[in-house]
Amino acid sequence: MGHSQADKARSRERILNEAATQIRDKGLDALSIGSLMQQVKLTHGGFYGHFASRSDLIAAALQQALTSGEASAHAARDPDKPVSVNALVRSYLSRSHRDQPKSGCAIGALISDVGRADEQCRAVMEPHIESFIAKVAETLDDDNDSRAIVAVSAMVGALAISRIITDPKRSDAVLRTVRDSIIAMVDE
Repeated sequence: MGHSQADKARSRERILNEAATQIRDKGLDALSIGSLMQQVKLTHGGFYGHFASRSDLIAAALQQALTSGEASAHAARDPDKPVSVNALVRSYLSRSHRDQPKSGCAIGALISDVGRADEQCRAVMEPHIESFIAKVAETLDDDNDSRAIVAVSAMVGALAISRIITDPKRSDAVLRTVRDSIIAMVDE
């Protein structure tokens, strides 16, 4: 790869990383090409050398956010210990995860936005949701993924709701109640 192609690839990566951070923090609709390009110290016109459209950028940034969130979750685990459902649920439905949408699970941060987004964005998130369900099913040691579907849906929904509720005690109660319910379902 020539020097200019290497520079272009690095610029694209900077744009994607910043866009991924911005959409996790403020949502898909809040992404502004002008402010994004200013943030990464590139010209607004240079954007089109990297992406065909804002929609393409959003889909690529969503993929980046989902992939980096999964990598962070994987890195936080002890590789010498098998992942238990209790540990996964406790980590996902924790105050620290709730309070850090920029660095936490991009599914939980963006589920409502992507539900209203174009088919391209939904197609980007769908396999990550399926992968999350599969990981939970594997952790449950279930051949049937029904309990995993319930657990993932409850975890993502509880995380989203807990971020909306402004009363910290009530928000904590949402996390705790769903966490305890999932753990009880798993222990049955």
